[in-house]
Amino acid sequence: MEQNNGEEKNAQSPFVQTYFHGTKADLKIGDFIQTGFNSNFGQRKNAAYIFLTATLDAAIWGAELASGEGRERIYLVEATGPIEDDPDLTDRKFPGNPTKSYRSQHPFKVVGEVAVWQSHPAEQVKAMKDALAKLKEQGIESLNDN
Repeated sequence: MEQNNGEEKNAQSPFVQTYFHGTKADLKIGDFIQTGFNSNFGQRKNAAYIFLTATLDAAIWGAELASGEGRERIYLVEATGPIEDDPDLTDRKFPGNPTKSYRSQHPFKVVGEVAVWQSHPAEQVKAMKDALAKLKEQGIESLNDN
């Protein structure tokens, strides 16, 4: 915000913040990603939240860890409502949210797709999947199942 002769003035930008969403879903530009589908984590029940990130690396993890048989994809999305920090990452693993991972109950509009990106090494993906399986065996579930 700027001050102008004692009056507060909003510094508006004509650009909307674009985020990434990693998945195996086959979507088109203009589609909306919505809640109500099975979650990729926790109890894998109908998701109350959907997720997006401001970093390509976190979106790559989302695509690599997504359930399903489809091709891994990363979409550019715009939030249509409020977003909040993802408590699984922000509160549990990365205080301060350096992964810039967020969740929302409002749809995301697909505005593009990242066509070229580099996967994590196969052994790193396997280690992450093994760690998630171990957490599940220990009964440690996602905060996003709430």
